[in-house]
Amino acid sequence: KLGEVCEIVRGIRIRKNDLIPEGKYPVVSGGTGYMGYLNEYNRDEKTITIAQYGTAGYVKWQEKKFWANDVCFCVYPKGMVLNRYLYHFLLNKQDYLYKISNKSAIPYSISKENILKIRIPIPSIETQEKIVKILDSYTKYITELQEKLQIELQSRNKQYNYYRDTLLSEDYLNKISNKIFIQSNNIIHKTKLIEIARLSRGKRLVRSELHENGQYPVFQNSLTPLGYYNNKNFDGEKTCIVTAGAAGEIFYQERNFWAADDVLVITTDNNTLNKYLYYFLLNKQNLIKSKVRKASVPRLSRDDIEKIEVLLPPIEIQNKIVKILDRFQELLSDTKGLLPLEIEQRRKQYEYYREKLLTFDSICARTNERTNERTNERTLLNNI
Repeated sequence: KLGEVCEIVRGIRIRKNDLIPEGKYPVVSGGTGYMGYLNEYNRDEKTITIAQYGTAGYVKWQEKKFWANDVCFCVYPKGMVLNRYLYHFLLNKQDYLYKISNKSAIPYSISKENILKIRIPIPSIETQEKIVKILDSYTKYITELQEKLQIELQSRNKQYNYYRDTLLSEDYLNKISNKIFIQSNNIIHKTKLIEIARLSRGKRLVRSELHENGQYPVFQNSLTPLGYYNNKNFDGEKTCIVTAGAAGEIFYQERNFWAADDVLVITTDNNTLNKYLYYFLLNKQNLIKSKVRKASVPRLSRDDIEKIEVLLPPIEIQNKIVKILDRFQELLSDTKGLLPLEIEQRRKQYEYYREKLLTFDSICARTNERTNERTNERTLLNNI
């Protein structure tokens, strides 16, 4: 049993108001991320942690020194078990750890006693080292893929932002408009947002009215749907601005949806493409976020949004710009989709080999058979 080859130590409580925004050491608590940071630590690097509450049973390898909060278990092997072998074994038991957590309590919790009862196969140190080497190589490769993805995404985003800024600059809009229409420089129309669009605030729903799989997504104070509802209050193809919480964030909703009261939905006139306005406002993202009032709940006023100055070329130019920027969005989506697929495949491959390498049932069975045979032989010889 795990209790025979390792010990589990609970962390020490830290309060939220003790956290330091720019602290040196992360605070590991009951979630999958960090609670915050401190300038002191109570656990050394290369330690296995298991969340006791919250995401109860979540296993993580802490590469650097950290502070373990009181809802976090630290696992330390004794003697005959390698630390990293124990980590891979516990990862292999991740679903089981979730299963034995207490789901009748809120938040979920897992007991130290139940963890210590888990049975662990212990091969020789040499075999443990070989298993760790194989599984670590997969882990390293997955990490390298994730870093590669991050670099690729940053490069694509810089490229996209550069072209978006160029396409939506006054100089370029004038240049392309004159080239197409061979007219004067007055072809670009400068206007305030309120003069070309209607801004409508949504209507709040209570959580009990929401569903996990309703027909229409409900947007409240972030870019992620709060839930789903069986009615809509806006048709799709609309630009939306979040005014509280993630205030200043902009998104374009293609499907019909429900907007709550912290979302402003923009409806444009016949001379303005809504998607063009979406890209133009993205180009003004820094300006819009500078207007956010940093209170306990960040807020953005409707009046500040309505006063934003918009450069409006002819509808034909708007169409061309939307097509170009849509294509860049597709390229970004392709990048986001390609490497994560490979990462997921490698992760599945890692899990497959982890399961194979850490399952000793057949080996144990053969060993027991040989042991029984030898015992029977000795019994027979003694009888003779």
